[in-house]
Amino acid sequence: MGTEMTSLESASSKRAPRIPPRWVVRTIWLLHRALYSITRGRLGLRTATEGRWGMLRLISVGRRTGVERRSILGYLEDGPNLFTLAMNGWADPEPAWWLNLQAHPDTQVDTVDGPRLVRARAAVGEERARLWERFGGGLWGDDLETFAARRSRETAVVVLEPRD
Repeated sequence: MGTEMTSLESASSKRAPRIPPRWVVRTIWLLHRALYSITRGRLGLRTATEGRWGMLRLISVGRRTGVERRSILGYLEDGPNLFTLAMNGWADPEPAWWLNLQAHPDTQVDTVDGPRLVRARAAVGEERARLWERFGGGLWGDDLETFAARRSRETAVVVLEPRD
């Protein structure tokens, strides 16, 4: 028996990816939105490119309050559509912006190229599987499935379709 590790040993020695404490995640979100606001949109967003997700600002309407809410989300493009994951920093509850979009799907996103009017919907079936794979492949790698397994519910793939 040499120094070679069996596949079982190497799999068990690989550590599961860590998620920062919730307060760290929420502080980063707050600082990111503040950076965007302070710079009047000059910093905080980026365009999605091959192998790198972009960042957009989503404006949703509160499902209970009717007040506009703003969130900065990572996204990828799929033809004319944009798509993102409703992951809430991998916490178990659904993100508030996704609950708001389910109640009021017509909304606006701000990208580096300017504002876009969109309609939100959840991808299902083959489309969901294809988009999930695109987000995981290369961007998150095997960690996407590991993170998603921490949630008690399936993570929605949210498609933002252009509207007239």
